[in-house]
Amino acid sequence: MKAKTIAIIPARGGSKRLPNKNCLLLGGIPLLAHSILYAKENQNIIEDVFVTTDNESIKDIALQFGAKVIDRPSEISGDFEPTITAVQHVISSLDFEVENVILLQPTNPLRPKNLLQDCFEKYEKLDANSLFTVSQNHHKLGKIHDNQFVPFNYKIGQRSQDLEPLYFENGLLYISKVNVINNHTIISEEAFPYIVDHVFAAVDIDTQDDFDFAEYLLNKNK
Repeated sequence: MKAKTIAIIPARGGSKRLPNKNCLLLGGIPLLAHSILYAKENQNIIEDVFVTTDNESIKDIALQFGAKVIDRPSEISGDFEPTITAVQHVISSLDFEVENVILLQPTNPLRPKNLLQDCFEKYEKLDANSLFTVSQNHHKLGKIHDNQFVPFNYKIGQRSQDLEPLYFENGLLYISKVNVINNHTIISEEAFPYIVDHVFAAVDIDTQDDFDFAEYLLNKNK
């Protein structure tokens, strides 16, 4: 049997800053459902969609929207547990061989329509072992030492448009070979950084303000 490309969506139930966030309705459907539906819109790439969770309400939503569910053990469901352990647990629970894992975080519910298609084409063309999305940071950054601001990526008086480009990991999606995941990481040191210049890259939901911003963008971009 040919090894599969699967999507994994990690969705714990213990959110502290925004309780029950994966179940909150965004645009009329649960936050979690946006990532499930995105995966299902890309069935030419993704052969199976798995939600890993420790929560019955999240499990019910995942099943309702057509994902398969892997029950996450309590010992890998804590606040400080890295995502990689949940991903590894999913893979070890399957009875078929996996080649590629596409990680979709439910806290990044808004993604450009063709993003996965474009990323996967680049991933295959480069024969990369992993790929992740990044966006350019346009802020003048600095550090504070002894109550003084010390510029980090610019000189005082320098124009913003003249800054040396810096990028941040936006969390929209990750693609990895299964051997990378077996080495206890989602992205390797050789991972390809795929640049995304889109307002959706600014959405990462941890607070009510983040949620409200996502709802605003969703309504604006309908």
